[in-house]
Amino acid sequence: MWLCFNDGFLSAVADKNNPARLMVRARRKKDLLNVFGDVEIIENAGTDYRWRTFIERKAFAALVASRVENIKYTNFKNSVGDHDMHDLYLKFWSMHHRYQEQDVTKRSPSNRKTK
Repeated sequence: MWLCFNDGFLSAVADKNNPARLMVRARRKKDLLNVFGDVEIIENAGTDYRWRTFIERKAFAALVASRVENIKYTNFKNSVGDHDMHDLYLKFWSMHHRYQEQDVTKRSPSNRKTK
């Protein structure tokens, strides 16, 4: 699962060694620190994500729920303070917009609203 927080981009996957935990990965160490604070972070574990940590599923679910409950912004991209992360999300948004525009189901007569 990819999670786009306004202070960190994370990838969460199952911990293959412990079903009660998730392995949460990041491209930048500071993303893990921003989201989790002081946790043990592993560098260069041999995969494409340079940084990772392990967290109990229930703790991660609570963290995500708390972040959802505390959303105050009305525009996500504008809430991102880090310039590089903002640019990353803007590119991601643009790709998704193109994906939406290429969706053939939007052109289907059965999906059009009638007046």
